[in-house]
Amino acid sequence: MALMNGGEVLVRALLKEGVRWVFGIPGGQLCTFTDAIARVGRPNGMDFIMTRHEAVAAHMADAVSRTSDMVGVCTGTVGPGAANLVTGVYVAHNDSIPMVVITPQIHSDRSYPFKGSEQQLDQIGLFRPITKWNALVNRWDRIPDLVRWAFREATTGRPGPVHLDINVDVLFQNGEMEEDAFLPPERYRSETRPCGDPEAVEEAVRMLLSAERPLIHSGGGVMRAKAWDEVRELAEYLQIPVTTSISGRGVMPEDHPLVMLPKGMGALMAESTADVVLNVGCTQSELDFWGQPNMWGDPATQKFIYVDIDAGNIGLNREFDLGIIGDAKKVLRQIIERVKEETGPVAERDFLAGYRELEEQALQSYEEMARSEAKPIHPLRLITEAVDLLGRDGILVMDGGNTALWTNIAGRVYRPRSYLWAEGTGQLGTGIGFAMGAKLTNPDRPVYIIHGDGAFMFNCQDLETAVRYKLPVIDIISNDSAWGMIKGAQHAYFGRRYCGVDFGETTRYDLLAEAMGARGIRVEDPEDIRPALEEADVSDRPTVIDAVVDREANLDVPILFEMIINLWLKGCPEPYCGD
Repeated sequence: MALMNGGEVLVRALLKEGVRWVFGIPGGQLCTFTDAIARVGRPNGMDFIMTRHEAVAAHMADAVSRTSDMVGVCTGTVGPGAANLVTGVYVAHNDSIPMVVITPQIHSDRSYPFKGSEQQLDQIGLFRPITKWNALVNRWDRIPDLVRWAFREATTGRPGPVHLDINVDVLFQNGEMEEDAFLPPERYRSETRPCGDPEAVEEAVRMLLSAERPLIHSGGGVMRAKAWDEVRELAEYLQIPVTTSISGRGVMPEDHPLVMLPKGMGALMAESTADVVLNVGCTQSELDFWGQPNMWGDPATQKFIYVDIDAGNIGLNREFDLGIIGDAKKVLRQIIERVKEETGPVAERDFLAGYRELEEQALQSYEEMARSEAKPIHPLRLITEAVDLLGRDGILVMDGGNTALWTNIAGRVYRPRSYLWAEGTGQLGTGIGFAMGAKLTNPDRPVYIIHGDGAFMFNCQDLETAVRYKLPVIDIISNDSAWGMIKGAQHAYFGRRYCGVDFGETTRYDLLAEAMGARGIRVEDPEDIRPALEEADVSDRPTVIDAVVDREANLDVPILFEMIINLWLKGCPEPYCGD
């Protein structure tokens, strides 16, 4: 037995889970925890990564989970620090990202119910709607048990963030604890994943083999299950086109002949004309147009097979013909094995050429913009240059409004776990946190952010964090001095009557970066984009590329802009714009 305080017990429990980093801002109530990281954690491979805002800490933990097999951990001190975590936890919750959130709570004799203490906050109530599970830790000897419980809840079934609220007296309490109180994951939680019902799998195989125009639609659940190899194997064996949700990007290289770019014309045609859809790990939510016609086929004629680990997702927005509850990787492997027993490899299907031709024709309409020599810079030129240089090996972090829509046109993702965006929330300001977390877990790969100046300024203070921890991320700002997407809506639908959307034009983001110790590069000529990117790519410091783009061009994103606006206006295609 060894004498230790609650902070050390917590660190030892996290070490058993393979935790390498705890992201956050320290506070007085966390002192035993941070001291234990210094004494016990660092010699065993764990460190505390101090950010300048707790939301960024949560985004970093989120990115660790998105880009590796680890579970990210973040913390913020009681009251304000915990409240600041909410933005990042909310993002992880909506995207089903496993994460462990730790908050200290005021002394147990003054909390739940509270008695008027400084910084008091019902943190259990605060985090309950945006976590999969949360609990109060009010006994020192329950820390190991509840840490295990938290990781089990975060990682099993449909994953998500979980929350532990720990009274400060529990963290400071001393006692003797035996080493066998700290169990490795294999001793307390199962790593096995559920297979699909064999009869349902048989029916899925029958439907796929009898389909004339089948389609695989891959969602974020495929990423969580690491089922990308199975998607590719099934698609290539049966020559089935593949579309993805935004979260599913990278399941196959986006220059693969079977892959249709998300929300591109080839994908929209495939999704609306398929006779059988194998929908794997995708909720069919708003950015998938709820799975409804006309973006998808009529349920009376288009057969839908849902595969999801969460029964509550199956049929949530789109009625279905066959639902299979199970792990995406396991169920796809079952389908592949039965398909190979029933038939040999299929030759390329005739209709695939039509999808590809439609997609290529649509992309050609953007070619002039993507190669434009105009000044100010066309936003599509900026993004195209970045993706051309960094996209094959890089991890792309998307953060912003209209900039995100341009990125969807020019962006390409070639590997799994290489595209980070807060799909379920559209939250701005995730860029720097996502990028730093991705760089920690993938130090040998370029990590680059593409966002507008509005999104950049949400958490630009954490450039200092990137400098301090020597994380050479590349931060590309499409600078239009405005909230581009909102201004675009006002431009298109309200007679160019602008309100609350313009920034000052004198802010120099490159100089701001330099002031924090990063590299800053101002780009105003399209010919200077590539040299700036090449300089950033070999830099050992974070680099901010402040690129001044054409404000008028940025207001009108073709096709995608109309879709997004129509989603916002919900049945109001011609809003009143005044006389």
